Amino acid sequence: MSTASARPLSLCATALALCGLLHSAAHAQTIALDVPYVPTPEPVVARMLEMANVSPDDYVVDLGSGDGRIAISAVKDRGAKAAYGIDLNPQRIEEAEANAQQAGVADKVVFEQGDLFKKDIADADVLTMYLLNTVNMRLRPVILDTLKPGTRVVSHAFSMDDWEPDRSDIVEGARIYLWIVPAKVAGNWQIDSEGETFNVDLQQSFQEITGITQHQERLRGRLNGTELRLEIDGKLYVGQVNGDRIEPISAEGAVPGWSARRS
Repeated sequence: MSTASARPLSLCATALALCGLLHSAAHAQTIALDVPYVPTPEPVVARMLEMANVSPDDYVVDLGSGDGRIAISAVKDRGAKAAYGIDLNPQRIEEAEANAQQAGVADKVVFEQGDLFKKDIADADVLTMYLLNTVNMRLRPVILDTLKPGTRVVSHAFSMDDWEPDRSDIVEGARIYLWIVPAKVAGNWQIDSEGETFNVDLQQSFQEITGITQHQERLRGRLNGTELRLEIDGKLYVGQVNGDRIEPISAEGAVPGWSARRS
């Protein structure tokens, strides 16, 4: 091929490469504009993990992991067995991986670039995030339908609207929210207690429970993950929810030896 004929091809290749670089730069800029990167202050990180009671049994997933400080601290400072961070920005992933290496936890902390809505987070024992209200609200049904009951969810700064937190705190002017994913208990239940059997119909709004008995008496209750506390006709029922069954938990003032199954 002659030099004259090769030059247009060379120019074309250069133009294509330049277009690719411009596209990548524009994509990175879009990512930055979607959820601006603002690092969580270290005292807030520590309190988030403390509120979630992160322990050596926990697998921690951090959404919007930035420079990796939450996932790294979960393993290094709280002893979590493993952590997984997700971020849209590949530059942040590189930074997080370098930080994990420097902290000596690279064997237990994994970072992955991508869309957090397309990642599998179902195995999380603890979910941490510093996103935006709009993103939290998109995540809310995923959290409630995908994560196992009892999973602790901690958010820096942003709430989840009418899903009230189980706890909240303020550290250095920053609000921290903690939710515990509630078991699903809505429906009709048959309760066996003290030699009697009766039915209750439960309605659920996140961790708050209301309902009515077969005798049209109203009841109220609350979930703490899989632990259900119900007050029925002046009596306290405390139980562990396991799918369509509830088994009793010993508690002061609670009815002993009761059980329930969903019909």
